[in-house]
Amino acid sequence: MKTRQFIYLLLICVIMTGLYSCATIPNGAVAVKLFDKERYLGKWYEIARKDFKYERDLSNTTAEYSLNDNGTIRVDNQGYNTKKGEWTQAIGKAKFVGEENIAKLKVSFFGPFYSGYNVIAIDDEYRYALIAGKSLKYLWILSREIIIPVEIKDKYLKIAEEIGYNTADLIWVKHDKQK
Repeated sequence: MKTRQFIYLLLICVIMTGLYSCATIPNGAVAVKLFDKERYLGKWYEIARKDFKYERDLSNTTAEYSLNDNGTIRVDNQGYNTKKGEWTQAIGKAKFVGEENIAKLKVSFFGPFYSGYNVIAIDDEYRYALIAGKSLKYLWILSREIIIPVEIKDKYLKIAEEIGYNTADLIWVKHDKQK
């Protein structure tokens, strides 16, 4: 009987963990609809981000997206570690959570562990994007160039703040080195 109760409790824990990890977008954020995956592929410069351990001390950060043979998206993140004085790279994969025309994805750099990657704003030309992670701890502003127009920056900051992001602590990424 105790074994059955243990298995039951374990099963509940696994289900709850699974449900919690399915949360891929913050409350109030909405992924872009009519998203065009093909137009999003290519190189993006990180303009601003919320700091977190995997990008700490990185400048000159970029993300390059391409298609894998199995239909997932290859993610190639690179940046210059200002403390170590060297370039770093992380290769991962992303896949859509649902339909491919809704910019709600999950990304993994560590085997079976995924986190939210949600395009919540993008311009018509696919030159500037606002990305929300799975919670208010993760936010990125991306551009096809190393600068972003003030009006786009202000618009994206307003969108983020309306969702609940504290944009005062964003790191504005320097792009002053070439690999």
